[in-house]
Amino acid sequence: MSGISLENDTEKIFHAVSGKSDEEPVSNIMNALRSQSTIRLSWTHYRIILQESNAEARAWYENEAANEMWSTRTLQRNISSQYYYRLLQSHDKAVVHDEMQKLTKPLQDKLEYLKNPVVAEFLGFKNNTDYTESSLEQSIIDHLIPFLMELGKEFAFVDRQKHIHTEKEDYYIDLVFYNYHLRCFVLIDLKTKKLCYQDVGQMDMYVKMYDELVRPEGHNPTIGLLLCADTDEDVAHYSVLNGNDQLYAAKYLTYMPTQEELRREIEQQKEFYRLQNKE
Repeated sequence: MSGISLENDTEKIFHAVSGKSDEEPVSNIMNALRSQSTIRLSWTHYRIILQESNAEARAWYENEAANEMWSTRTLQRNISSQYYYRLLQSHDKAVVHDEMQKLTKPLQDKLEYLKNPVVAEFLGFKNNTDYTESSLEQSIIDHLIPFLMELGKEFAFVDRQKHIHTEKEDYYIDLVFYNYHLRCFVLIDLKTKKLCYQDVGQMDMYVKMYDELVRPEGHNPTIGLLLCADTDEDVAHYSVLNGNDQLYAAKYLTYMPTQEELRREIEQQKEFYRLQNKE
């Protein structure tokens, strides 16, 4: 395993977690564990992992949580259901694995069909940052086919500047798509700046409006995707984006990155996702 070895100082850690020791506080121990780890799970992930008494099982859960990007909820569910031991004891591991996948399928499906980052060098802006949200929207419409292909799997264009009228106000959503696999509408709000909490609050309102006033019966709840020039870790963790399976944010790139740049962007956006789902 490429992460830390959680079996080190196990007894000390468990005493700290249970409050039975006057030694170093558990927060200090957990921070030390995280600082040594190349896997970089959240503090809450490690606290959940420490519920498991077997060192090999802890190492396995740590590695799987990082590789599969398990949220803390998924990790807790898998440890509570003794997923590791059931895999070991089962003659048909595929059945046990499929059962776990089924329990976490809604979130995993959405992440599979929503790309982050979105590489949109075909829009023609390259390294130029002097463009407006309206020009970005128009360029997406002008290059709709490559944008759909870059956006993800099974997307179809529905509308632009979707008008929603309430008794008091008129609202306009930049772009509306539909995903046939997820069976839901996907609202996209374009931002030429770094993500901020006001953007998230606005999209949260758009999603609720669309579900109540527009979405036909029989379709899954609407997803809101903020496509922005950059993401923000504080917004991911402290805004209503946190733990919300209908709101997502993704960074777009207007140039073709090198392999190293793309690898770095993907790792940064994985960390952004982890913070969004950190409890």
